[in-house]
Amino acid sequence: MNLRKALCAALFVVLCFVSVLAADKPKVTLDEFFNSAGFTSLKLSPDGTQAVVAVERADWDQSIFRTDLWLYRDGKLVQLTQSGHDSDPQWSPDGKWIAFLSDRKVSSGKDGDSGDAKDEAAAQIYLLPVSGGEAFPVTRGEEDVHAFAWSRDSQSLYYAIRMPWTKKQKDDYKKEWKDTEQYRASERSDVIYSIEVATAQARNATAGVTPADDAEDVSDATPGSRLVANTPWRVGQLAISPDGKKLAFVSESVSQRSEMVGEFELYLVDLAAASASLSPRRLTNNEGVENAIRWAPDNQHLFFSAETDVFGKYRDLQPHLYWINTQSGAIELWGKDFLGAVTGYAVTANGVLLAGRLGTEVAMYSASKPADSFRKLNGWTGTYETIATAENSPKFLFLHSTLEKPTEVYLAQDAAQLASAQPITSFNKLYLERDLPKGKPYRWQAEDGTTVEGMLMYPPGQFEAKNLPVFVFIHGGPADADGNHFEMDWYQWDRLAANAGWLVFEPNYRGSTGYGDKFLTEIVPQIVSRPGKDILAGVDALVKDGMADPNRLAIGGYSYGGYMTNWLITQTTRFKAAVTGAGAVEHVANWGNDDTTFDDVYFLGGLPWQAAQRYHDEAAIYFVQNVKTPTHMVGGSDDIRVAVLENYLLEHALHNLGIPNNLLIFPGEGHSLAKNPWHGKIKVREELKWLKKYGGVGE
Repeated sequence: MNLRKALCAALFVVLCFVSVLAADKPKVTLDEFFNSAGFTSLKLSPDGTQAVVAVERADWDQSIFRTDLWLYRDGKLVQLTQSGHDSDPQWSPDGKWIAFLSDRKVSSGKDGDSGDAKDEAAAQIYLLPVSGGEAFPVTRGEEDVHAFAWSRDSQSLYYAIRMPWTKKQKDDYKKEWKDTEQYRASERSDVIYSIEVATAQARNATAGVTPADDAEDVSDATPGSRLVANTPWRVGQLAISPDGKKLAFVSESVSQRSEMVGEFELYLVDLAAASASLSPRRLTNNEGVENAIRWAPDNQHLFFSAETDVFGKYRDLQPHLYWINTQSGAIELWGKDFLGAVTGYAVTANGVLLAGRLGTEVAMYSASKPADSFRKLNGWTGTYETIATAENSPKFLFLHSTLEKPTEVYLAQDAAQLASAQPITSFNKLYLERDLPKGKPYRWQAEDGTTVEGMLMYPPGQFEAKNLPVFVFIHGGPADADGNHFEMDWYQWDRLAANAGWLVFEPNYRGSTGYGDKFLTEIVPQIVSRPGKDILAGVDALVKDGMADPNRLAIGGYSYGGYMTNWLITQTTRFKAAVTGAGAVEHVANWGNDDTTFDDVYFLGGLPWQAAQRYHDEAAIYFVQNVKTPTHMVGGSDDIRVAVLENYLLEHALHNLGIPNNLLIFPGEGHSLAKNPWHGKIKVREELKWLKKYGGVGE
């Protein structure tokens, strides 16, 4: 008995010590929050002994997001490039080279000298010898390289650019049209070239003796390149078959607007017979939007992912994994009994490894053939992302995070040892020293009886406390979901809201992924009213369960989260403050101005003149007279995903009604606020101020 008391006393002391340590940890500051590192690409060398990682971080002095390459070898991580403009690394099959894209401005031979960071430069292929040495350009010109891939013998690179013009063609066009923009008429399709590494090396060795740029016969095609294929489309991705005989690619709209589903297809080039007159063979002819292609080891099947129906009429679905027989054209779905979403995958010698979302968790699975049920690997809770395998090794890389464990890159020896994987990066270790908010899933019943799930993130030190002020933070997409993962940026700033005293409620309303295709498609054609009911039912449930203070409610979101915020403040006056960004308030002009028109038509059940009443009934602008909520708005000046005009329309309406409001427009930014890190930081700073001013909660 005395021993039991002694053990209990010791345990109490330990728990108290742990609590003191947690209390001693400071909260994440605004500055620290925006200094997190992201990982845009992971690639493992063919033998699995080395890895290259593309790391993105804010550069506050240059007002850019810089992306640099880092090499992991012999247990150490070293920086490979320093221009801040380097991305999409790819190992040569022999492991001797790393090719990558860079839009650096080269004003000297030094890798780190990129000139003025704000100058625009075309993305070109660079080569870096793994044995040591400086990176040098393989391609050149004013046209961006849209995609590239290695030949199987590591002797050549294939790349796609817009149809090049000579200097004379450019001058003739400028003479006739001056600065006039020919909408559609001036758009150009892509061509695919190959260039030998030896040719690029020789040109680099004799830099300065290439043809003068003012010569009339010089075009944007890199000297020494060989034309492989023409295409009427833009090339989104290239992939070479394991035997090196076939090149597959994904086509995209030349305008980069998603207007016609037929512009997004898979094509095949027979490299053994390729010539300037050879047209690629079309593999698919459907209403799906294919992406993320990778060859199977059998040289016959091509894997791809799609978030749309590839077998019938256009439908937005969860992302699924497929492969196509490049000889017969037959398409098969992998894991047809898997309820969730395939958020990423990599090919192995025996099948695939994939990340699959079910509810608020993203686990890792494996499968050997299409008919297999996905086998969940023995791993960790949380979220797995961005899997990268090695061609000649069972090792693989991946990203992993949880609510309280920041994202890092991990290396696993094989699939059976997933739970023993070791981190190879520590860019975000600071956040382990901070008092991070704790969270958990939350479920409720919608008014039609459907179970809906979301996440709750509590203020530090108040986990599972009652009667808290609630900030309803709505994810975009809508085909996305909030869950057990770590993210800190201008889009996902729930941790800062929790630090300010809010219980952050993140609903995975109908239309979200991870709950089955039926759950996702139930927002059609009630694009905002159906998910709006789910969200409000969740707020009611929080109040009923004693978690939420009904007198201290606020709401916000960006993109589709902005759509929903704009809609819900017209449906209820219970929210004391709203923060919204890049969200439409009507659908006719937004259909005509955005770059993804075919999904607008799908969600609303027809074109504007075919479903006029629904375009009216699902539009916040026609109910805006009901708004009483002070509303803060943001938008990028160049946003065409959700036209920036929608922000102005909402602001004008609120101003006319006398509702307190504020609108911030970020110059040069598109939908993702990806150009200048100051814009995202200012956005969140002002949104927090707004919640404090009108919601009455904040530090």
